[in-house]
Amino acid sequence: MALKRTKLLGIQNVTGINTVGILTVGVTQTAGGVGIASTTFLRGVVMHNTGLSTCQASLYIYDDGESEGSGAAITTRRIARVDLNSNETFFFETPYPITMTDGSQLFVEVGVSGNGGTGIGSMVNVQVLGDTDIV
Repeated sequence: MALKRTKLLGIQNVTGINTVGILTVGVTQTAGGVGIASTTFLRGVVMHNTGLSTCQASLYIYDDGESEGSGAAITTRRIARVDLNSNETFFFETPYPITMTDGSQLFVEVGVSGNGGTGIGSMVNVQVLGDTDIV
């Protein structure tokens, strides 16, 4: 397999209060229909709160064979959490890519901010940046 520098996903919209799996390696079709994401090198994630109030956004990575399951994210798998004011953008970038192998999953959670607000009806646009092998 050859490494493809392609858009991993289109912009994903996650509405709060909710936890959503947005990428599963070996299952998720890449943007533009290039192929199914195989070994993926996660370089960064951009999150933007389009809602009218503050919300909290979190990122989680689950290894192959694990599952987010019940809808409640597991804090031991959280890699980032930030309070986002209305119209605020957050960039999560790593100095070295995170390698995600077959079955690994990336989840986004939108919830109640520690700074007030309900989180209900908040919408966070999420863009995943990185490279992948294509199946």
